[in-house]
Amino acid sequence: MMIWFVSGLVGGAVVTALVALVVGWFTHQRFVALERRAQQAERLAELGTLTGGLAHEIKNPLSTVQLNLQLLAEDLDPDYPGLERVKKRLGTVQREASRLRDILDDFLRYAGKLELDLQPTDINQLLEDLADFFSPQASLQRVQLRVRPHDQPLVVQLDPKLIKQTVLNLMLNGLHAMGDRGGDLILSATREDDRYARVDVIDTGTGIAPDALPQIFDAYYSTKKGGTGLGLAMAKRIITEHGGTLTVGSEPGKGTNFTLRLPL
Repeated sequence: MMIWFVSGLVGGAVVTALVALVVGWFTHQRFVALERRAQQAERLAELGTLTGGLAHEIKNPLSTVQLNLQLLAEDLDPDYPGLERVKKRLGTVQREASRLRDILDDFLRYAGKLELDLQPTDINQLLEDLADFFSPQASLQRVQLRVRPHDQPLVVQLDPKLIKQTVLNLMLNGLHAMGDRGGDLILSATREDDRYARVDVIDTGTGIAPDALPQIFDAYYSTKKGGTGLGLAMAKRIITEHGGTLTVGSEPGKGTNFTLRLPL
């Protein structure tokens, strides 16, 4: 009986030691993973600071280049035989320098910290304001712009400037998708599940290819010629910072529907 009691104690001690060893090993692995994650976050933060600083440093000499290109164009001798050829080449360089500056500006906006100025805002009124502003541009491309407001005020705590920037970006994408053939651009506001204010930006453009949809919100992915690929990435970031979501549905040849959901 004593032998069984002693062996039981020994066995229990061994099991306890094994359990402690396993728990200790898992704790150590978790600590190592957390430490690696913290180091990675620190490196990413440092990289963000460095790239932001680099972008600012590039902008300074780029401004000088643009200014001197303009002065050089003004100083050209009107009697120079190859004047038109030189002016054409200078124009190409000026356009590319301006494009590079736009890329840097977009990057700095995307990489910078967003400071939300939250205010109670009626989504219906926000869409009406955007429609008034955008109507002349839509008319030039034979696009019918329509607003479908919610049947009651739809008030959300949001940053009006940033949300207008986001919706306007989506409207410009829709206009680009319809091109010169015209079409319909619809802004719709609804209340969803008493939890979200939903905004749909719908166009009847060419649509988005199914293989492109998973990448459409990725930074630097663009199907537009000359696009920087940061517009939709920035739009998604703005909505995410508001605690909402931005999704897309599209059918090639029929159009696209971007859906914003903002928490009430």
